[in-house]
Amino acid sequence: MKKRDFLKNIGLSSLGMAVMSPDALAAEMLDGPKPKKKVIAPTPNTPKLNYGRTKDEAERDARLMAEKFLTEHELKTITVLSDIIIPADKFSGSASQAGVPAFIEFIVKDKPEFKTPMRGGLRWLDSTSIRLFEKDFVSITPKQQIEIVDEIAYPNKKVKPEFSQGVSFFSLMRNLTATGFYSSEMGHQDMGYVGNRPNNWEGVPDEVLKEFGLSYS
Repeated sequence: MKKRDFLKNIGLSSLGMAVMSPDALAAEMLDGPKPKKKVIAPTPNTPKLNYGRTKDEAERDARLMAEKFLTEHELKTITVLSDIIIPADKFSGSASQAGVPAFIEFIVKDKPEFKTPMRGGLRWLDSTSIRLFEKDFVSITPKQQIEIVDEIAYPNKKVKPEFSQGVSFFSLMRNLTATGFYSSEMGHQDMGYVGNRPNNWEGVPDEVLKEFGLSYS
């Protein structure tokens, strides 16, 4: 599914929550997975924040950025999974290229209630991959990865009991991936969002002035 179709499927209201509220987004179910793409290894460094913060907020952000919660293997798994959800296309790069793994690393520290679901879900993913294919998730083939994702990516369909935990985890991953991507500069460009920009005011249009019998002369 193309990213622009993805935007249509989640709807503008859902997208607003994705960009503005990780809590609301984590509770919302978005639509299915994207095709697998080979991805660039993640960087564990959270991007520099360029927005106004109080001194206490800035100090707290600095402490969170200095902490490390996710392991290197967990970040690699998140990279693969996030790029299945939002792959690169002709309009923009993939989720990992937009910094989503670093975003998720920050969010699970900023929102500790995500720590257990994220780490438990990643472990479930590896154990399921080992049970089915005798290798962890990042080590199996893209086709095998999609086989697992297809079992957990559609919460509205009947799910096999052994995949029920994976459905909850994938919903969280999909929602955080969308939040991270569409609140990044790359995601803004992909949507065509330009933000607040000054207008070049050239006065009331001539046809409006004419309608009301007015003129600048």
